[in-house]
Amino acid sequence: MVELPDPDAISAAARRYGLTLTAADRESFQPFVHGLLGSWDVVEELYAQIAPTAPERKWTRPANLENPYNAWYVTTEIREAADGPLAGRTVAIKDNTAVGGVPMMNGSKTLEGFTPSRDATIVARLLAAGATIAGKAVCEDLCFSGGSHTSRTGPVRNPWDETRSAGGSSSGSGALVASGIVDLATGGDQGGSVRIPAAYCGIVGHKPTHGLVPYTGAFPIEQTLDHLGPMTRTVADAALMLGVMAGRDGFDPRQPADLTVDDYAGALSRSAEGLRVGVVTEGFGHPNSEPGVDDRVREATETLREAGLTVEEVSVPWHLHGPRIWDVIATEGAAAQMVEANGYGMNWQGLYDPELIEHYGGQWRANPDEFSQTVQFVLLTGGYSMSRYHGKHYAMARNLAAHLRRAYDDTLASYDVLVMPTLPVTATAIPDADAPREEVIPRALEMLANTATFDVTGHPATSVPAGLCDGRPVGMMIIGKHFDDATTLRVAHTFEQAVGGFPTPSTTTGGSLP
Repeated sequence: MVELPDPDAISAAARRYGLTLTAADRESFQPFVHGLLGSWDVVEELYAQIAPTAPERKWTRPANLENPYNAWYVTTEIREAADGPLAGRTVAIKDNTAVGGVPMMNGSKTLEGFTPSRDATIVARLLAAGATIAGKAVCEDLCFSGGSHTSRTGPVRNPWDETRSAGGSSSGSGALVASGIVDLATGGDQGGSVRIPAAYCGIVGHKPTHGLVPYTGAFPIEQTLDHLGPMTRTVADAALMLGVMAGRDGFDPRQPADLTVDDYAGALSRSAEGLRVGVVTEGFGHPNSEPGVDDRVREATETLREAGLTVEEVSVPWHLHGPRIWDVIATEGAAAQMVEANGYGMNWQGLYDPELIEHYGGQWRANPDEFSQTVQFVLLTGGYSMSRYHGKHYAMARNLAAHLRRAYDDTLASYDVLVMPTLPVTATAIPDADAPREEVIPRALEMLANTATFDVTGHPATSVPAGLCDGRPVGMMIIGKHFDDATTLRVAHTFEQAVGGFPTPSTTTGGSLP
């Protein structure tokens, strides 16, 4: 039953909207408010009849010695189908994505203690395909960091060099796949969070076209930016996993009504010879770019040329505007949806998680100081701008997103894919536990120059290892036309075959070739 408001509670509601009520006004309004709230009780009763019941599933919070790289939040062994394209394969699920009956923390103290009742769509599909869910992989605090140092369970360490970042926000997924602890993992991507750990950890990460993979059951940040995608050691595995995850589920309004799914694994057998590759000039030479990163990616484009693809330099000047547009959308959008609206927001026809909304909404309000430094930074900036300008700049940025998308679309009219470094840097050092804010925040956001743009535009983007720089992996990002994910994966597979496979970390600091 909904607690009915007394006069003081009605006054508090009035203050929220700047209404001035006299004592007589409060007394007059109170029976109207109480009467209307009766519908809330009816909705609770009706929902109780359809609410899911959490399945009984065993899980373990692993001890330190059982948790290499601090990459597991909890471990499980969940199987539901003996056969299928993923039979016998182990999968780590990023801990922003629901596995029914298994705790979900989303890297944050503000969600700690929550257990979802139902599986996310992609989890149900992976299980139906024969996969074994081996556990929940640590992610960054509310997923708002490209580093791997903000999770409340501690930093996730890179298997190539444990003093360095595994990348975020899908940090645990990157470390678990790169180290071979699991075969496959899921990631979420709103600013690069599949592709960043893929590049830092030397694995394959595919951010699908926006809406290709249903986001149902994953903790949202911003509806226009939300993506889920596969993280694997080979392109073939990424294509196979994407084929399982993709397709409409009827619960996610991010997905177009006429969505069709390609045979991504089958597409890899088609030759990429003759495809046209545009190497985007503006993707290189950022202020913080490591020369070795740019060199490895340009060498990788020459490998594509030698494999029979046409490779040309191309300019997309709007690429340099993309991060600024993302800044506004991600900051105001996340402050409004991820925090003020308790993750889900309102006014969209999707599947909600009422229990998560209540748990998280109550918990963060009880102690907002539990937010990470990066989330606090977002709230201070977004809170100021929305209070002062009332969302005007968010609206401007969303309108500019169409122009940004068109800039790539116009270029992709002449090319099959575009290529650039995934990140301008290789894995950077993990800040010390007592590092100042001046180090913590920049280290979480320093790598976004190329990745964040494609969360705004929704184009598919695959990150593959392009080689090593000072013993650390470098990522090459391959961008394609909307819903032509198969072509980005074909080009990635061609490169993988041309170089004879990707480097893997050794058991000690450094790397070794397979």
